[in-house]
Amino acid sequence: MKISKSFNHPSNLNELIKEAYGTQEQLAEVLNLGIEMLFYLEEDTFERKDVQHVASAMRIVCEVLRQVE
Repeated sequence: MKISKSFNHPSNLNELIKEAYGTQEQLAEVLNLGIEMLFYLEEDTFERKDVQHVASAMRIVCEVLRQVE
């Protein structure tokens, strides 16, 4: 799933997940891929766009988690 640059960050994590990834399982798959990428990241192991997609997902979750009090 591609997230628009104009994505309006909802204040609720469940809302974010639904809007950006559809289900919690889909977000979990993206984040799990990110974990694998970090362990095995070598030149030509993953497509650059896939690494960027995972980084974007992690960034959005971090931003929402920082807003939750």
